[in-house]
Amino acid sequence: MQKQREGVLIKNPDKRLSQNQIELLDATSRELLRDPGLLCYNPEVTELFKNAGAEVEDAGDAARVRLPSNIVDKALKTAPSTVVLGARNPENRLILDSSEPRVRFVSGSETNVWLEVDFDSDGHPRFNPRPGSIERLRNAAHLAENLPNLDSFIRCVNIRDEGVTPENKDVNKLLASLNNITKHVQAGLTDLDALDDVLEMARIIAGGKKAFEENPVISFITCVIKSPLQVVKDTADKLMAIAARRVPVVISSSPMAGTTAPFDEFGMVAQINAEILAGITISQLASPGAPVLYGSVPVRSRLDTLEDMYGAPEFNHYNIDCAQMARFYGMPSYSTANVGDNDRPGIQTTAEKMLTLTAVPRSGAQYVHYAFGLLDRTNMFCPEQAVLDDAHIGMIKYAMKEPAIDAELQEKVLDTVREVMDTSHRTYMYHLPMPTKEDVYVCYPLENEIGGALMAAHEKYEEILQTPGKPLPESVKKEIMANVPGVLEDTLR
Repeated sequence: MQKQREGVLIKNPDKRLSQNQIELLDATSRELLRDPGLLCYNPEVTELFKNAGAEVEDAGDAARVRLPSNIVDKALKTAPSTVVLGARNPENRLILDSSEPRVRFVSGSETNVWLEVDFDSDGHPRFNPRPGSIERLRNAAHLAENLPNLDSFIRCVNIRDEGVTPENKDVNKLLASLNNITKHVQAGLTDLDALDDVLEMARIIAGGKKAFEENPVISFITCVIKSPLQVVKDTADKLMAIAARRVPVVISSSPMAGTTAPFDEFGMVAQINAEILAGITISQLASPGAPVLYGSVPVRSRLDTLEDMYGAPEFNHYNIDCAQMARFYGMPSYSTANVGDNDRPGIQTTAEKMLTLTAVPRSGAQYVHYAFGLLDRTNMFCPEQAVLDDAHIGMIKYAMKEPAIDAELQEKVLDTVREVMDTSHRTYMYHLPMPTKEDVYVCYPLENEIGGALMAAHEKYEEILQTPGKPLPESVKKEIMANVPGVLEDTLR
């Protein structure tokens, strides 16, 4: 068996939907794909659908594609049920098996704002928004490498340094990440023309073309369907190109209940499921058997501002339902939890994050993203918040562990209790050896007498920054510089 990060296995995933409700949602999604169908703004995708047997009508600047169920069924049959996300350190790879509800926790969102935290002499926090940069992305990747409960890294900081262009952004954002972390790295693709340069870089890092195929150290996210039910031209081009190269890709759909999707649970889940099925179908029509993840990011709108909202009970309903739908289709599930709507660390943020963190992972979704460091929905990254999130996720992972109750342990339990009852003190502390980290949950303390948990998280972050990194070997860096255009010096520091 291949080595991989353990994550946490959920033997009996939580379910909201009965089998009849799953089948009803499936039938409704398929009917939506037929009528009203998809508005497709990509001529090549329209041709793929038409050649596969879909009904295509002119709709002005787009084509209306009416997608029959048999095309979706064929795509679901060719889409792999297991997807491997590799890593520089093979022990950090993730094997996402749709039949095994093993949950991993991941960062996410390319934020433009980095929230810097420091403290005055009285221990009061000061919050300083800063722009994203290569240096801050490097620091985020190094932090993620050293957070024990973070299982994979989605680049979380936009790079806007002088010298970063649309043409070289993809190479530099992925290389800055890979040079500072040995876990899997995932990102969206800014420029389709950069794809082959990015893949050449990844192959060099993995150890060659065959090594990359077996251990893909990077993967991609595509939001190919704009809600409601619209195929985006440039993103569809990217999806088809990524699928043709057989690199893992997420079909990510993020409708907002009340604005770009129905508010009610039935309507929301039926629509997002239809959109994800459409994206999976595009990937399989372009390249049957290409590795793909069922990516659900359903949110709801605030009724006062119409902004997206993550810290709401409906968010749990939508995401747990989507995890069940992914399992129904035999697809690995990319899901969402632990996002706060507030723009500062604190009690409100913790409550919002824990509302979803205690619920969505129990659905057994294999890949839970947005889980580290995000504030102000997905608009801001704060390293101190990432440290706090890691502590909370450690608790959640332990809380979801399988029960250690086994017939083979019965005699040991009986003997232990009987022995303690024969002592004069009748307390286990003096009788048993101290438990190990495997026996009980042990978390690094997040307390500071002056500044509380936030200052302790800040100190932990500063400590991690001083930890030696695990950069790419110099020979690999030289090979990248010689073969991949557009690499900036700051990226490889």
